[in-house]
Amino acid sequence: MNESTTREDEKQARSWWQRLTGGLRRSSSALGSAISDLVSKRKLDEATLAEIEDVLIRADLGVETAGRVAEALGHGRYDAEIAPDEVKAVVAAEVEKALAPVAQPLVIDSTEKPFVILVVGVNGSGKTTTIGKLAAKFRAEGRQVMMAAGDTFRAAAIDQLKIWAGRTGAEFIASEAGADAAGLVFDAVTSAKARGMDVLLVDTAGRLQNRAELMNELAKVLRVMKKVDPSVPHAVLLVLDATVGQNALSQVEIFQKIAGVTGLVMTKLDGTARGGILVALATKFKLPVHFIGVGENVEDLAPFSARDFSRAIAGLESSDP
Repeated sequence: MNESTTREDEKQARSWWQRLTGGLRRSSSALGSAISDLVSKRKLDEATLAEIEDVLIRADLGVETAGRVAEALGHGRYDAEIAPDEVKAVVAAEVEKALAPVAQPLVIDSTEKPFVILVVGVNGSGKTTTIGKLAAKFRAEGRQVMMAAGDTFRAAAIDQLKIWAGRTGAEFIASEAGADAAGLVFDAVTSAKARGMDVLLVDTAGRLQNRAELMNELAKVLRVMKKVDPSVPHAVLLVLDATVGQNALSQVEIFQKIAGVTGLVMTKLDGTARGGILVALATKFKLPVHFIGVGENVEDLAPFSARDFSRAIAGLESSDP
């Protein structure tokens, strides 16, 4: 690797770190100020540890991770004064331990043509925008991409995806609003195969996880896809809106049961103080987290790094250990 490539990589890493810390500012500020208030001018006794644990649970990090942080803090520091930054470093280390096993890239198997990615989630989670951003990333890698507007309920979703197709140079397949989604997806898989596409990204209607008839339709889409090729979809991405907090847990549970979710994308981390929910999800479901989003731009969706996320949410100054 030459020097200019290394410099460019470092520049991009710094740029992403700035966007990530900016996007997680609400989460890290809420957590950081609560920790500072607790440990300033106090010794680390049982009561302080219990209060720190409560703060971490309220920050949606989950009971298991909160317990591990309290245990790690108490080890060798009991009855001593402790600085807020010391607590944050322990939080970052324990959060990273919880997230490291799930921080897995989305691998496109180039022997599968097309590699079919079904994208699911509730209304407003950011599915359509995420598909557009993924299309842009795959196109930048030189892949032939097709997007299928499987959200036939909303004309706006079809229009939005068409705009992304124009912007990214991806192929686009859609039908009239209100058409049968399963039929459209059948046509999309058939067409993408015939045209030798590398990746087919399939949008689906946003559906509440407690609406049985909508979930049944998603199951139908999956059945119909398999009539074209029993191996598809190769990936099922569940897009989660970080602002919903604890509700994300029930979304994962139900979409996992209906659609066989293979990985997660978490969006809108810049709009919430509840970014810690990603830790609770990782601990409970152990599903791969492929991407996180901290804004509207293409570069605001990036592959998930356990190290970067844990240090950003703990409010540490850099991504370096």
